[in-house]
Amino acid sequence: MFFKKKPASKSVAKDRLKLVLIHDRTNCNTDVLEMMKNDILEVIKKYMEFDDKELELNIGSARSETTGNVVPALTANIPIKNIRKPRAK
Repeated sequence: MFFKKKPASKSVAKDRLKLVLIHDRTNCNTDVLEMMKNDILEVIKKYMEFDDKELELNIGSARSETTGNVVPALTANIPIKNIRKPRAK
């Protein structure tokens, strides 16, 4: 708990490669994609606990059901551990 294990270089390289592929597919800056991913995860953390190690967040493309055109798509696989109780304001 006090000493956090550093991610293996294999996993860091894999994550970097994913970002490069996402950049190519969406024509979006990788820094912007990383900031967007972090923002999304921060919002989700307000409402639930999830397994960071099993988290998958991808930007790719999909065919629109309404127009039939290929459009950018954000997909997420977030293993939820616990839902947080709403905070009183």
